[in-house]
Amino acid sequence: MAEQVAAACDQLIKAVNVIMDAETAHIYRLEALKFCEEFKETSTFCVPCGLQLADKAQPAVVRHFGLQILEHVIKFRWNNMQQQEKVQLKECAMQLLSTGTLAILEEESHIKDVLSRITVEMIKREWPQHWPDMLKEMEALTGQGEAQTELVMLILLRLAEDVISFQTLPTQRRRDIQQTLVQNMESIFSFLMAILHVNVEDYRKLKGSPGHELQARAHCRVAVATLNTLAGYIDWVSLVHITTGNCHLLEMLCLLLSEPELQLEAAECLLIAVSRKGKLEDRKPFMLLFDDVAIHYILSAAQSADGLAICKKSAESQAVKVVERRYVFLKRLCQVLCALGGQLCSLVGSDVEVEVPANLSKYTAAFLAFTTHSSQFLKSSTQATWGALFRHETLSKDPVVVEMAIKYLRACMPNLVKIGFPSRNDNPSCEYSRVDFDSDEDFNAFFNSFRAQQGEVVRIACRVVPLEAFQIAAEWLQYQLASPIDTGAATFKTAEGLCTLLSPSLVQWDAMTVFLECVVPQILRNVEEEKLPIDQSMELLQATLNYDTNDPLILSCVLTNISALFPFIKQRPHFLPQVLYKLFNAITFEVSQDSKAPRTRAVKNVRRHACFSIIKICRDHPQYLLPSFDLFYNHVKKLLSSDAALTHMEKCLLMEALVLISNQFKDFAKQKAFLDELMAPVVAEWTSEEMRQVLSDPAVFLSFVGADQVVNDQSQDSNIAGLNRGRLGFCLFAMLGVVKRARWPADLEEAKAGGFVMAYTAAGAPIYRNPLTAHFLVLLPNLLALIRTNNCLFMPENMARLSVTFSRAHEVMDAERNIVLGLSQPILDIYDSAVCRTSLERMQGFLSTLYDNCFHVLGSAGLSLQQEFFSIERLSEEIAGSVFVSLDNVPDHRLRPMIRVFVRQLVQSCPQEYYNSLLCPLLGPLFAYMQQRLNVKWQVINQRSSVNGDDEEEGVVCQESQVTQEMLEEQLVRLLSREVLDLLSVSCISKKLAEPAANKEEVDEEDMMDSVHAASPASPTEELTELGKCLLKHENIYMTLLTLSFTSLSWKDTTNCHRTASMVCWTLLRQVATGNLLPEAVTWFYTSVLRSLQVHGQHEVCNSTLSQLAMIIYENLRPRYIELRAVMTQIPNISVETLDQYDHRLIDPNAQKLGDKKRKDQFKRLIAGTVGKALCQQFRKEVHIRNLPSLFKKTKPDKDVQGSDALGLEALFTPDNNTS
Repeated sequence: MAEQVAAACDQLIKAVNVIMDAETAHIYRLEALKFCEEFKETSTFCVPCGLQLADKAQPAVVRHFGLQILEHVIKFRWNNMQQQEKVQLKECAMQLLSTGTLAILEEESHIKDVLSRITVEMIKREWPQHWPDMLKEMEALTGQGEAQTELVMLILLRLAEDVISFQTLPTQRRRDIQQTLVQNMESIFSFLMAILHVNVEDYRKLKGSPGHELQARAHCRVAVATLNTLAGYIDWVSLVHITTGNCHLLEMLCLLLSEPELQLEAAECLLIAVSRKGKLEDRKPFMLLFDDVAIHYILSAAQSADGLAICKKSAESQAVKVVERRYVFLKRLCQVLCALGGQLCSLVGSDVEVEVPANLSKYTAAFLAFTTHSSQFLKSSTQATWGALFRHETLSKDPVVVEMAIKYLRACMPNLVKIGFPSRNDNPSCEYSRVDFDSDEDFNAFFNSFRAQQGEVVRIACRVVPLEAFQIAAEWLQYQLASPIDTGAATFKTAEGLCTLLSPSLVQWDAMTVFLECVVPQILRNVEEEKLPIDQSMELLQATLNYDTNDPLILSCVLTNISALFPFIKQRPHFLPQVLYKLFNAITFEVSQDSKAPRTRAVKNVRRHACFSIIKICRDHPQYLLPSFDLFYNHVKKLLSSDAALTHMEKCLLMEALVLISNQFKDFAKQKAFLDELMAPVVAEWTSEEMRQVLSDPAVFLSFVGADQVVNDQSQDSNIAGLNRGRLGFCLFAMLGVVKRARWPADLEEAKAGGFVMAYTAAGAPIYRNPLTAHFLVLLPNLLALIRTNNCLFMPENMARLSVTFSRAHEVMDAERNIVLGLSQPILDIYDSAVCRTSLERMQGFLSTLYDNCFHVLGSAGLSLQQEFFSIERLSEEIAGSVFVSLDNVPDHRLRPMIRVFVRQLVQSCPQEYYNSLLCPLLGPLFAYMQQRLNVKWQVINQRSSVNGDDEEEGVVCQESQVTQEMLEEQLVRLLSREVLDLLSVSCISKKLAEPAANKEEVDEEDMMDSVHAASPASPTEELTELGKCLLKHENIYMTLLTLSFTSLSWKDTTNCHRTASMVCWTLLRQVATGNLLPEAVTWFYTSVLRSLQVHGQHEVCNSTLSQLAMIIYENLRPRYIELRAVMTQIPNISVETLDQYDHRLIDPNAQKLGDKKRKDQFKRLIAGTVGKALCQQFRKEVHIRNLPSLFKKTKPDKDVQGSDALGLEALFTPDNNTS
């Protein structure tokens, strides 16, 4: 046998060397891998070979493979091994721990790791029942040296991870081990603390002694391993063990913060401890960390680490770099302070009567130091805690916090400035950003979120110190107004003296603008009117209005500041003309007087910004503008008729602003006369005979907009076609603006006095009339004709009419494509470059906007006109004959706005009396069509996935563009599916608010034995809407809704699956469950849920939701439909006996009922055979760990354990059998 083992070992060593040799050919490596795997699976010499290969004399890779063989034996053969073989293997493993490793500093970490895994795998199978002295044996091992002590720490850590964190073993085994750990936790913690104390003391004694460097490092390594192990236990043990001995553990961790080699691990332990939730009474000792000693150690550690976090790259160079370990320690320390703040906010003002700590000023000063640090990441980490402090009912009134709120607001000024891009070197934060972010795109996404966080905290701080906050904002605005423009070093080819997005002046203006926008609304809300700083705000507004700049980016910030300060005009209305003059000037802003030069993106944006600023003022403060309406109207008319080169959108936005003011007339006749005049050009254009032909005939339409013309990109496309597109665009933008904004007075008495109420419903509710209705009814026929034509453009004969230039005119635009695929956008658009789009891009943009705006107009009409819109004669037929025409040819990206913008709005705004006459005839065919269309699309996607999988096996490589196109198509189908199901949900499901959850902070130690469970959905509380009840009366429509809901569960979209399963499916099915459903239908519904478990079961959230749905259906319908049992019996590996028991309890009213949790667990076990596995799990070999006789309650003996075996197993792993 020895010769056979030696020969096998030689072959294995050769195979391992072949695998690890970088020069080995792929085919030989595969053969070697196959040989090794077959050996582990089939050889009877695994244990002797593994032990021989694991010998210290072998190279590390060979030793590692030998230990892997032993691990494989324990994991997959343990249940079939004889008792003596188990004893022998356990003794050998303990011998390896004792003498089988090199010195602690020489041994490879992967050898230590696999040794710990081997031991833990045995512990998981035999402790505590058959290895009662395991902990004592581990403790004895630590007496043999540092290497063994480190291994014991690794074993204890891995045991906690497997049992508590990852839960990689059966429930009963996990409970047995966890309860035994809990029972022994006091001694385990004492043991760990003693090991830590001894090794830290020895390390401190030896670290400075010449000749003892290696011994000092060995003690340091053990201390690090012990801290890591403590971290694995602190997270879940009872808080008593953490705070015992007057928080001795926390005190030791604070002391270790000053040890450079141990501080990071100590900080991580401290962070886990201080982040613990649980009962407030148990957390009260954490307040000791606010005492002088603890705060001193934390502050000094932070100061020391901050000084060492940056070092020079070389002695000669001035360039610096971040020392990553020190920087990570700073992050942990910052998180510790955040967690301390969280405990402070929870405890102060609570029932446990904790006083505000005397050292609060020291704590907040340390915290502010992190808020002002160069690292953007550290700054962002503090925001949530500042928000909690300023929001806290007691702490926010404390003088220390009030003073700190002012300091925080001043610290926010530089923090809001967008600097620190990793690709640049213009700020100290850039060096830290290179560590934290992979690219400028990553940084940009982070900073946008960080700035939003800061804005929220600034708003909260303003409630604490409102007037001081306004003073800071005022000083900053005055400073910016007085500062010269600094464009910085131009990165791009810019116009002379203009800023880019990275210019020093612009980033300062941008930050100041954000700050002022956050502060002003809070001042108005939180300061009494007589105390408002009116004079100062008017001085600021006057200075801002007087500020003159030719830089579009700066001007955009100026406009935002004017909008922010505008509410103060209530006290000084004579400022209004100046504000309007400034805004109207900005609408016609040009950098260059050369009208032929194309405008830059910055110029376009500032003009649009001015328009939206006017709309915002008209929307929020129309009463201020009403006295000046005639002046305003005349000015707009001049702009509309002059050669000011306003774009169609700018003209329409100004019309929108006029409509908003006109709503204040509160006189139907006067407002209608105004709208008659305003809309006259639009109505004349839209209803002309020429336009009627264009909008009704796809061929004429394509010719009218120039889509059938060949255009050279070097030359401008046809001016006439461009003007025609402009005419169409203007009409639709104008319609949309007016339909969106024209309203009757909100007050009923004012509406009656103004002539807006034309009748009352049977219930006594007023029926209003809109002054726009007459115009809309005239415009509607051609609008519906255009929608019909738009849909027909995708028919083959009309696609063929597109010229070569515009053959891709209907494809997804690049910007939209990137959004759909989740690709990052360029973060720094070159605002100073002219916007030069190709003819194709212009056509794509026009067709897309035209299509969307048609549905925006139609969707807004229901909301604005209400009864007058829904009472239009034959409205249902008109919509069906236009919106739903030729849908087979309409691509998915065009259907999305139709459903989201129009149909959804129609459903939400439709009065109940029109459900039968309007919505049912529209929704029934639409849902039936979408169900059939989406089902086909998902089948194609599934087939494509399987074909692609086969192709990959054959080595077929798809073109990248083809793969991207397939990804785009799949994602569009996914998004369209969500739109359809969202429409179904809005139509049928009335959501009810869930019951408020229990105090989350006190849940930590409850149900410790079942610490991790998927959150299963609560009992369904959703009901049908009134529209849903109406649809229920139409059997065909309702069955379509049911079919769509249950079919969609199997589509490859986990978001949709979870939402539909938790909210929609049972709510719909419950309404008909008591009726006469056919057995085939019930079987299909139930099978659909089980099928979706096959598709989505590997996702925990979906698994929980679908299992709950399956159980609800089974329990409610099984008593009436025995066919469901036949479905259950087809589930792979189902226990028929357990199914019989479940059915008996379900059907027999006298049977003993199980609790909810046990019932759910039992049902989950019944349907476990249907749950699909993730690809990475499908070919994984199952590990089977047998349950042992329970220590804590009597259970029936396990059938596969022989009675004779149980008699001798108790002595299996006793110390007497351990020869090491």
